Amino acid sequence: MSALTNLTVGDVVAERTVHLTRESLVRYAGASGDFNPIHYRDDIAAAVGLPGVLAHGMLTMGLAVGTIESWLGDTGRILEYGVRFTKPVVVDPETGADVTVVAKVGAVDDESARIDLTVSFNDATVLVKAQVRVRTV
Repeated sequence: MSALTNLTVGDVVAERTVHLTRESLVRYAGASGDFNPIHYRDDIAAAVGLPGVLAHGMLTMGLAVGTIESWLGDTGRILEYGVRFTKPVVVDPETGADVTVVAKVGAVDDESARIDLTVSFNDATVLVKAQVRVRTV
C-alpha cells in the first residue's frame, strides 16, 4: 500500500520487456478465441498488406497493463484503462519481438493516480494514450 502514497508526477513505478514468440501468439489465440490468421500465417498477413504476422492488439494491451500489477498489489485498484493502437508488433518467426513498457506517474489527485504507459517495439511507440487510472486510497 505504501507504494501508492507520496506519488510524484514523473516517477517510474514499473518497467519490463516482454519477449513474444509465435508460440506466444498461438497460446494467446487459444486463450482468447481470436484465431484471425494474420496472427499466425505469414502468407495471409502478406496478402492483406501487413509487414508480417502481428501480435494481437489485446495481447499487447494486456501485457502493457500487466506491467504495473506487482507495483499495484491489487488489480482491483484499476479504475480505468484505455489505449490507442498506432503501430503493429510484428513477431518474427525466428527472433520473435520484444515489447518494452515503462509506467510513469502522469497525474495525481486525492484518491487516484494516472499511470502513463510507454509501450514500444523496435524503438517505435505501438500504443499511445496508454493510461491507467488507479485508486490510491
